[in-house]
Amino acid sequence: MQVQYIQKGRLKVAKQLEQFITQDVLPGVQVSAEELWDKFADALPELLSINQGLLQKREHLQQQIDEYCRSRHALDVNEYQTFLTEIGYLQATPQDFEINTQNVDPEIAAMAGPQLVVPINNARFALNAANARWGSLYDAVYGSDIIEQSHRATGKGYDATRGQKVIDYARKWLDIIAPLEMGSHSNSKDYAINEGALTVTLANNTKVGLKTPQQFVGFQGSLEQPICILIKHNNIHVEIQFDQHSVIGQQDTANIKDIFLESALTTIMDCEDSVAAVDADDKTLVYKNWLGLIKGDLAAIISNGNKAITRTLNQDRHYQSSTGESFSLSGRSLMFIRNVGHLMTTDAILFDDKPIYEGIMDALITSLIAKHDLLDNGAFKNSQAGSIYIVKPKMHGPEEVAYASLLFTKMEAVLDLPERSLKIGLMDEERRTSLNLKACIKAAKDRVVFINTGFLDRTGDEIHTSMHLGAFATKATIKTRPWLNAYEQSNVVTGINAGLSGKAQIGKGMWPIPDNMADMMQTKIAHVRSGANTAWVPSPTAATLHALHYHQESVFDIRSKMAIHEDNLLEKMLDIPLLNDEALSPEQIQRELDNNVQGILGYVVRWINQGIGCSKVPDINNVGLMEDRATLRISSQHIANWLMHEVISKEQVEKSMQTMAKLVDKQNAGDSEYVAMTPDAENSIAYQAAYELIFQGKEQPSGYTEPLLHAMRAKLKDML
Repeated sequence: MQVQYIQKGRLKVAKQLEQFITQDVLPGVQVSAEELWDKFADALPELLSINQGLLQKREHLQQQIDEYCRSRHALDVNEYQTFLTEIGYLQATPQDFEINTQNVDPEIAAMAGPQLVVPINNARFALNAANARWGSLYDAVYGSDIIEQSHRATGKGYDATRGQKVIDYARKWLDIIAPLEMGSHSNSKDYAINEGALTVTLANNTKVGLKTPQQFVGFQGSLEQPICILIKHNNIHVEIQFDQHSVIGQQDTANIKDIFLESALTTIMDCEDSVAAVDADDKTLVYKNWLGLIKGDLAAIISNGNKAITRTLNQDRHYQSSTGESFSLSGRSLMFIRNVGHLMTTDAILFDDKPIYEGIMDALITSLIAKHDLLDNGAFKNSQAGSIYIVKPKMHGPEEVAYASLLFTKMEAVLDLPERSLKIGLMDEERRTSLNLKACIKAAKDRVVFINTGFLDRTGDEIHTSMHLGAFATKATIKTRPWLNAYEQSNVVTGINAGLSGKAQIGKGMWPIPDNMADMMQTKIAHVRSGANTAWVPSPTAATLHALHYHQESVFDIRSKMAIHEDNLLEKMLDIPLLNDEALSPEQIQRELDNNVQGILGYVVRWINQGIGCSKVPDINNVGLMEDRATLRISSQHIANWLMHEVISKEQVEKSMQTMAKLVDKQNAGDSEYVAMTPDAENSIAYQAAYELIFQGKEQPSGYTEPLLHAMRAKLKDML
């Protein structure tokens, strides 16, 4: 598609993007169009040069590692560590230090709770995530598999039997969240406020208070008949709501109609892995939705049967304290914006007629938009502390982090923002970053507000980096090897030692199965117990349920008792998870191949044909998994590795692709907008994209999927 440009000195800006910035973004931000483009153009030569040099260094280091791996049948960890140090891949560990980040909101610095990550180009998803700051525990439990299958709701109406199971489940959690001085919430029949304290009447008419009376912090309604009691526990809030006239309130012995949990404290509005944005039109939509979120006027119309519902951002929640003073709590999640990494270029803006790096464009425009928040131009405040929170993904080592910090410094100057108002969230998802994490944090010690592990990207980079060393273990086995636990542990230990606790988030990765909440409740408590004060969840429902874990355990208490040491973690992370002498049967090999191929096709076909960057994709067993590009990276790299080391053959992969394409088409048969790959797979651009991701996988920079996906999606859009 031919791009129309508006000339701005040495810059050319795509017409639709320039008009959006001029007409919608610039009014009210105290920056003129002339000043914006002139100052941006002045900053570009240095930034473009550094960016290009860093990418070249990635390739040079990889070439040296490839040569090293090709010359060895086995790896001596000590020798390998020396080699990585000599080539500059491993850098000297800095002396102890603590980060100095200022003006950080409490949701990030002082609180612990779930974090959502959503594609910002989907307005409905973005609004749902922003509104997931508060969630109904009753709805989350009633609509999930938390309550066993035998108590599944039947029919369309309210199932009172299942409802009672939900009430019983929630009452048990109240004993953890707000323990009574004696007895249990399971036996409560009345909640009242007496002389500024909460009094609970039990079934035997005994009146008791809270074990810690200070947990009662507010109410709605009247002192005589409150409609909501606000509890504070582990620095997060819970509402006990009452309504004797509601169906559930009538069923409950204390007329409790619901329990609302403060859930997704923070949300990452994503411009990267969960988004399919390949041109100026796509990027303009991304930026428009971010502007709508910042200014508070984003809306999405949702069809519900014959009704149309308009979804907007939630208002704040208002209360009275026990002494009658009014106060409020935010009704919305604190928003990060995730920019793209350093790799990709975009023709949405040209400098001297050449595309600029997309990450530079993201830094400029997302920060420009967020300036509205700092100037109080929106209906709501995102950051009360006056900061703009940007997650920066896929950075390789301290130099790239230092460059991101420089980029933010330059954008502050261009946009006339306060120094260090642009905060950085570091994704610890690349091998060179995790092996040099302390140095990476130090490179952004005045800006860092977040470090977070990412198993999928980290494994994809592990495979790509050591591609020539040997065949890797199956994906399930890779998860059990010592390197992964060391990586996850190192993230927390390094973060705490660098002073992040109480100043920034230390985060953990995604629960990928949105329909399986019972298993999540059994498993994801481990993230809290590891010392992480946030972890990713795939939906608002999952956020509400995962919030219970932060009541079950106090992250900051756990940290105070942790043994903070880094002994042998680096050596363990260098224990590469190869197949080694493990013998796989032909059936096991085929199953692993089919699973990888099916996952690739299932994701790619929606990305290419429908522009969907994140969705619940059924796996080979029809289990819905929340997928984005990170999943694609690990699967394509794994197949490429097995091809290189002849665990599988080209013919075997092609046959699997033909078989799995039919399965994926069948799985998506109910989607009216789905474009099938078969029977004419050879002429399906989506199928060809998947084919190239596999057979060109080892040649892709760092194993990333973006270059091929963007090219094939753009090719399809040009044909439409």
